[in-house]
Amino acid sequence: MEINVGLIGLGTVGTGVVRVLRENADVIGDRLGCRLVLKRIADRDIERDRGIKLDKGVLVRDAEEVLNDPEIQIVIELVGGTGVAREFVMKALEKGKHVVTANKALLSTHGREIFSRAMELGRDIGFEASVGGGIPVIKALREGLVANRVESIYGIINGTANYILSKMTNDGGRFEDVLKRAQEKGYAEADPTYDVEGIDTAHKLAILINLSYGTYISLEDIYTEGISRIDQLDIKFAREFGYRIKLLAIAKEAGGKVEARVHPTMIPASHPLASVDGAYNAVHIQGNAVGSVMLYGLGAGMMPTASAVVADVVDICRNLARGVSNRVSPLSYEAGAIREVEVKRIDTLELPYYLRFQAMDKPGVLSSISGVLGKHNISISNVIQKGRKVGGAVPVVIVTHNAVERELQAAVAEIEKLDTIQERVIFLRIEERLGTSN
Repeated sequence: MEINVGLIGLGTVGTGVVRVLRENADVIGDRLGCRLVLKRIADRDIERDRGIKLDKGVLVRDAEEVLNDPEIQIVIELVGGTGVAREFVMKALEKGKHVVTANKALLSTHGREIFSRAMELGRDIGFEASVGGGIPVIKALREGLVANRVESIYGIINGTANYILSKMTNDGGRFEDVLKRAQEKGYAEADPTYDVEGIDTAHKLAILINLSYGTYISLEDIYTEGISRIDQLDIKFAREFGYRIKLLAIAKEAGGKVEARVHPTMIPASHPLASVDGAYNAVHIQGNAVGSVMLYGLGAGMMPTASAVVADVVDICRNLARGVSNRVSPLSYEAGAIREVEVKRIDTLELPYYLRFQAMDKPGVLSSISGVLGKHNISISNVIQKGRKVGGAVPVVIVTHNAVERELQAAVAEIEKLDTIQERVIFLRIEERLGTSN
């Protein structure tokens, strides 16, 4: 038995898909019990040398040749973006084809439409590669952990941001300098905004939340903050307090509301997520039955991502070989169980906070800061003041006990108006007990 597959987009990941299908054809065939045939590939550039040889006529410019081929049963979309990619996916579904995509922006933006239509038409849609590259986190949430209520998710799911923070932590250097080196080595894009400002992470978090809680939230529902303001001072002070700074995707369900946030976070150095370095990703999931589960691996790159894409293709082929489809709903929830959820406002969070002030070295400065904090119901857990510079500014760092964020922000705004404060106050959220809901 042969199953024909079409591929739209022969970029880095698309090239990796071709390689995986060729290099691992024997093991895939043994596991699947049939032969996968990559019948046609569409890409606007058919001249570029990608280091792979294709039979004549396989590579074409027009995606319609893939979408309109009645012998192609599965279409892999690797174009990216939310415009033409959406058109390709919807057309493939309408033409009776199953779909595999790695497109997190597409699914976090148009997931409701795409998943609903796939279910209506009885088509399968695979998207393992949309979050965590080669890490099987989608499979874990859709199938492996279905017996659980997901209490929390903490994810390091952007390799570029994690690489930069890891380098700053381990080797020193300013954010700007480390970013430049990451770009020179190919770890960061020429325009790194999506990665370093948390947008890419937020796209992925939306998908994880929708899977975990049977809902549809989008990028606009997620509080998002990046790492561009992280300074070496904060990394060094974090170490003194026993923390590491990571860009985390955080989801929790408590009191009928869901937290959905992406921001730099201080976490205990003893937690497994704190040791995830370089371009690696990790997702920590807390289930009410299973307890803590952590998945770790390369979150991007040609071959890890291609591995996840081909795994989805194999899953769909197994269904086709047995004459079934939609065995598992896209979000692992039946259509009637999909619900709207209320997203918790960021200003209602109650957490410990790290605060750094650049304050004049004068008597009474600390008491004036603590007075403002006390007025806003914020109690102090730890204080560090480094160095003396009489008549000049020195860093004063405070770690608070649990505080409500709106009170914290109000206090910060008031403290920044003090004559003794020289720069904008830096504050970071602290997650002390990862794996438990607040």
